[in-house]
Amino acid sequence: METWRKAIADSITTPEELAELLDIDPEPLAPLVRRYPLRITRRYLGLIGKPGDAIWRQCVPDPCELDDDQLSDPLDEERLSPVPGVIHRYPDRVVWLVSNECAVYCRFCMRKRRVGCPLAGSNGRSGDDAVRYIAATPAIRDVILSGGDPLLLDDERLEAILARLRAIPHVEMIRIGTRTPVTLPERITARLCRMLKRYHPLYVNTHFNHPREITPEATKACARLADTGIPLGNQTVLLAGVNDEPAIMTLLMQRLLAIRVRPYYIHQMDLVRGTGHFRTKVTTGLDIIGALRGHTSGMATPYFVIDAAGGKGKIPLLPDAVERRGDTWLLRNYRGEIVEYQDR
Repeated sequence: METWRKAIADSITTPEELAELLDIDPEPLAPLVRRYPLRITRRYLGLIGKPGDAIWRQCVPDPCELDDDQLSDPLDEERLSPVPGVIHRYPDRVVWLVSNECAVYCRFCMRKRRVGCPLAGSNGRSGDDAVRYIAATPAIRDVILSGGDPLLLDDERLEAILARLRAIPHVEMIRIGTRTPVTLPERITARLCRMLKRYHPLYVNTHFNHPREITPEATKACARLADTGIPLGNQTVLLAGVNDEPAIMTLLMQRLLAIRVRPYYIHQMDLVRGTGHFRTKVTTGLDIIGALRGHTSGMATPYFVIDAAGGKGKIPLLPDAVERRGDTWLLRNYRGEIVEYQDR
C-alpha cells in the first residue's frame, strides 16, 4: 500500500479516537460526527499546539456546527448542475466534482452537505455524462476538478479523467483544487508529478489557511509540483480565530510566496449551514487587505472575494474609496491619502 494510502487508513475518524488523543469528552462529538463526518490525518493533528488554536478549530468538531440554521447550499450548486457532478455557473468554465473524500474533513467546508457522502458524477455512467456535457458545450474552455479532493483519487483514475478532458478540443486548461499539500503532503509523489506533467496546461490551487500549515513536508510537496511546471495558487478562507488578524494573514501570504505558491483569493466565509462560528465581518477582510496593500509585495496581495448567494458569482472587494469627477479619479492609497488620476 502506498504511503499516502496508509496515512488515510490510519486517520482519526471516530469521536473515541479523537477524545483519547486530545483528552476531551467524546460524548458531545457523537451527534456531530453522525451529521458531519470526521477525518483527521495524524500528521495534521500533530500541528495542534493547544486546545482551540488555529489548527484545532479547523479540524476538531465543534457543537456550534449543529446550532447554525443557514442554507446547506447557499451558492445554488445543485440548481446550477446540468448533469450530476458538474456545476456550470460561469459561461466559459465548469467545476467537476470528481471525489467525495478529503484527507481532513475541514469543519468550515463549503460542501459540508456532501463531504464523505456518495457523490454523483465521480465515476461510471455519471462520469460519462459529465464528459459528454463538457464535450457538447464549446463555450467551456476551463475545467476545475474539485470535490472533495481530486488528489484522493489514485493516479490511474485521475489520469483517466485528465486524458478524457484533454481529448476535448475546446478545453484549453484544467485546474485541480486540492488541500493535500497541507493535510497529506505524502500524496504529492514523484510518480504523480510525472503523470500530471503530461497534461499541461495544468494549474493547481491549494488551500493554506495559517502559517503553521507551511511545514517542511508541505514545502517539499509544493516544490515537487512547481518543479513539474505546474503554476500554484492558494485560496485562503477567512476564519474567525484562525487567520482573522492582519499580522497572521500577512505572514501566511509572504511564506506562501517563499514556497512558490501565489496567493490568489481570500474568501469571505460562505453562508453554509454548520459554519457560522467561523464567520467574520466583511470589514475584517477589508482591514486585512488594507494591511497587505503597500506594506508587502503586490504578489502577496490576493483578491478578497465574496461568493454571492444564489450562484451569482465571486465579487472582489477593495478597501479604497473611489470617486470620479469628470475625467478626474480620486483614489485612496494604502496610507489613506487621496490621489488624483487624470483619465486621458
